[in-house]
Amino acid sequence: MLKIKLVRVGKKHQPSYRIVVVEAKSKLNGKYLDQVGFYNPLTEPHTVRLDKQKYSGWIEKGAQPTKRVRSLAKKLL
Repeated sequence: MLKIKLVRVGKKHQPSYRIVVVEAKSKLNGKYLDQVGFYNPLTEPHTVRLDKQKYSGWIEKGAQPTKRVRSLAKKLL
């Protein structure tokens, strides 16, 4: 099963996240199949970039977004 989830990147105390498509049982920061977007919670307002075509394409292929990714995508779509 494929998941669309957040992977933390950035320095200590300065998190930013990639929105990626991974196998559900893969490691937290392991290899990913595709990068779909970016999320930075430290900016005001929060920065969210999402490639809508890639995101909807992966959803059609059966990838399941996590709750956080679903809520971020809902704001943009």
